[in-house]
Amino acid sequence: MSINAAQNTHGPQHIRLDEIGMERLNPLIDRQFVSGERAMLARIVLRTGAIVPEHSHENEQITYILEGALKFIVQETEILVRAGEVLVIPSHVPHSAEALEDTVDLDIFCPPRADWINGTDAYLRR
Repeated sequence: MSINAAQNTHGPQHIRLDEIGMERLNPLIDRQFVSGERAMLARIVLRTGAIVPEHSHENEQITYILEGALKFIVQETEILVRAGEVLVIPSHVPHSAEALEDTVDLDIFCPPRADWINGTDAYLRR
């Protein structure tokens, strides 16, 4: 389950993430997200060995690792991001990720990921 602010653009939203169900994308990746009119916040849980295949999107992405570690490949450069660290990925830049350990990741996207909202994000569902 996710909450999409497009359903309520007339005022603030107060949401408890622990009340939003986790969406199982595949056996190793779960997520929750909340979307406003111009930005999206996502909490992603990746188990060790989870792979996010290479992809790119129009959305600027800011990734903050709360727990664990992800190995990103961004424009053919390997970047290890651990708990307490942030990675900013500009729009349209190809990237992939691998969970080196069980990881909790907080992502901010601007604008919101339309493919996540409408469920056409097949690259994550494998």
